[in-house]
Amino acid sequence: MSQEALAARFREVNGEHPMSAEDDAYVNRQYRVLAELCAEHGRDPDDVRRLMLAGELPLPGYLRSDGAEMVPADLFELPDQVGPGDLHAWFVAQWEDIAEGNEEWEAYLSGQYVCLHSVTPATIQRKGELIQAIDATTDPAALKPLVDELDELEPEFTGYDRLRFGGPVSRDTHITAIRERLDS
Repeated sequence: MSQEALAARFREVNGEHPMSAEDDAYVNRQYRVLAELCAEHGRDPDDVRRLMLAGELPLPGYLRSDGAEMVPADLFELPDQVGPGDLHAWFVAQWEDIAEGNEEWEAYLSGQYVCLHSVTPATIQRKGELIQAIDATTDPAALKPLVDELDELEPEFTGYDRLRFGGPVSRDTHITAIRERLDS
């Protein structure tokens, strides 16, 4: 039951977009099957699904075309570091502005932070700082290291991401396009 409920919640958050063979191949390289990761960590997949549905862990980043729930390899790192039941308060406290911290918590729970290799408050904040700096910088010499650092934080994206996010993703707008502009 919880697998079907989780898939329904995922589609409610992300919409109905089919995964192509290329999307599946990308996701297989970047993410882990939830059941396999749970087995490695001695966790019950249904318990983890219930935590996801209860808003205590993020939803999967992707549902592969065969329905497999795909999650980051470090899914359990933050909860294990912080402790059970304390993740929400700890996460929000990483922002000076509590309202912003709560917004980021909701974004974290959505599973849509597929734009970072590792999703932590520090990487979320750094990505935001880099995007702002790239947008504000006109000096090509200063722009290149900012783009390079953002490139280190972000994985490649897949066509599925451009569908669910309704257009270009941050890699398109703040890495690829900027590098093309710098090279021309």
